Formats: sequence, structure tokens, C-alpha cells
Amino acid sequence: MVRRLTFDSQGRGLQEITQAVAQAVLEAGVAEGLCTVFVQHTSASLTIQENADPSARHDLERWLNRLVPENDPLYTHTSEGPDDMPSHIKAALTATSLAIPILDGRLGLGTWQGIYLWEHRRHRSRRNVLVHVGA
Repeated sequence: MVRRLTFDSQGRGLQEITQAVAQAVLEAGVAEGLCTVFVQHTSASLTIQENADPSARHDLERWLNRLVPENDPLYTHTSEGPDDMPSHIKAALTATSLAIPILDGRLGLGTWQGIYLWEHRRHRSRRNVLVHVGA
């Protein structure tokens, strides 16, 4: 089963999508298998991160922005704005897909783990995420 989920990002940052992915797994009716999550964009990514303390996500966002700054004079791909090339680099450094085991019909995430769509652009965007569930 493959399901397309659509999310409206609010701009740069991490948006938790765990519940939507978990619902897709539940509806697939697979007791044991693998859930693959894939984002169909080059300026956003996916990550599994702590879902209890928002300061962890905030620190991660600030660290990546420091690592990949806007307006680097080495960038030549600048026609879509100063945040575009950094967003492509951030997506390349992180992940565009995740694989999560399914155990007893549920995502095999740890206690403090959540699935996040990581928007790297400053403006709001509509993002498509594919969820594949297989036995």
C-alpha cells in the first residue's frame, strides 16, 4: 500500500507528522513489516527526532542554519532566493526517506521518537510525503 500525505508547512522548521504516518500504517492492516516514508521535494527532508522537548528541535535547526548559511558567495544557484541553495544542501545532508519497522501493527518507534518533515525554505510550502507499507 502506498499513500500520499500532503502537509502545509509554516516555513522553516520541523513539523511532526508521526500521527499521520501511524494512521496510514494502521489502515494498511500490516502486523509486521516495514514502513518507508519519502518526501517528494529537494528543499525539504525527513528525520526521526525527540518529540518530548522542543528545545532539541530548535537547537538542531539553529545548528544546521549555522552549518549551511544563506548568501554564501560560492552559491551560483540563486535565482529562487537566498534560502533556496541552502535548502538543497540541507536536504542533501539529511534524509529524503526513512525506514521504520512495523511491529504488532504499529510503528516501531522508541518512546521519545517522532517523525518530522523538515522544511528548509523560509516561505510556506505544500509538501507531499509518500508512505509505503509492506509486509
